[in-house]
Amino acid sequence: MGDRFHFDGSLKIFSGTANPDLAEAIANALGIKLSSVKISRFSDGELYVRIEENVRGADVFVVQPTCYPGDKNLMELLIMLDALRRASASRITAVIPYYGYARQDRKTQGREPITAKLVANLITTAGADRVLTCDLHAGQIQGFFDIPLDHLTAIPLLADYFLEYLGARDDIVVVSPDVGGVVRARKFAEYLRAAIAIVDKRRPYEIPNVSEVMEIVGDVKDKVAIIVDDIIDTAGTMVNAAKAILERGAKVVYACATHAVLSGNAIERLNNSPIKEVLLTDTIPLPAEKRIEKIKIRSIASLFAEAIRRIHYNLSVSMLFKREGEE
Repeated sequence: MGDRFHFDGSLKIFSGTANPDLAEAIANALGIKLSSVKISRFSDGELYVRIEENVRGADVFVVQPTCYPGDKNLMELLIMLDALRRASASRITAVIPYYGYARQDRKTQGREPITAKLVANLITTAGADRVLTCDLHAGQIQGFFDIPLDHLTAIPLLADYFLEYLGARDDIVVVSPDVGGVVRARKFAEYLRAAIAIVDKRRPYEIPNVSEVMEIVGDVKDKVAIIVDDIIDTAGTMVNAAKAILERGAKVVYACATHAVLSGNAIERLNNSPIKEVLLTDTIPLPAEKRIEKIKIRSIASLFAEAIRRIHYNLSVSMLFKREGEE
């Protein structure tokens, strides 16, 4: 992929410590090397960042998902943005493959913050001129920014995997694990030319990470079911949905999501669940101890690389997702 690109040296990609492997893969796909930055800590634990090469007038991209530990990774991103702004970079794009705090996008009870908006303010104030991210938990977060935001999706990447793995067949049903994910499931189903079903669940807001499956809307009997979500966190939602789908006569259940948060007992739940295979991307690094046989990873590096190339040359990013025949 890199052989097709010819940059004049003004494009620079920096990586924080959250997901250096993804940043390296993005740079490789573009045919350039990661730029040099020193990130360390003082003895009292404070972060120290120094940009170790000239960025004056450069088009700079900082790759840093704000995944666990979110507070540390967010602070690191903010300090890097500030350092680049003070070093006179021409344009600074915060590349945030996984946008942490996205689930705190609204108040569900009185006296709660809207942390996703606060994070947007911090990123802008720190020095970002634009943001590049992927599969936000809540689409309205795009409106939290007063700077341009390019919103990528891994849906084509994930759908292509199942087209290759399962082939074209008429017994596939794409399942949204909740009502909020219906649009995502519908887009996924369009790629597979499949029907959709919806899990109607109730989530008690006073108990975090707990959901109760209520009913399945749609036909899953004798179907190959693919549950599609943006995030797998504790995996409770995914596993409960899979059990309910199988109870209603599905032949087999697969699961996929863009962001592998996988907190708490998620790996144990998935490993012991009736889900045959779980497909994820590498927006969040997956440590060796979580790489069970059931989990498959598709890299999203080439998608981000192409988006960065388009931003650098002021080309359309949305055209990445136009299907044949669309204008």
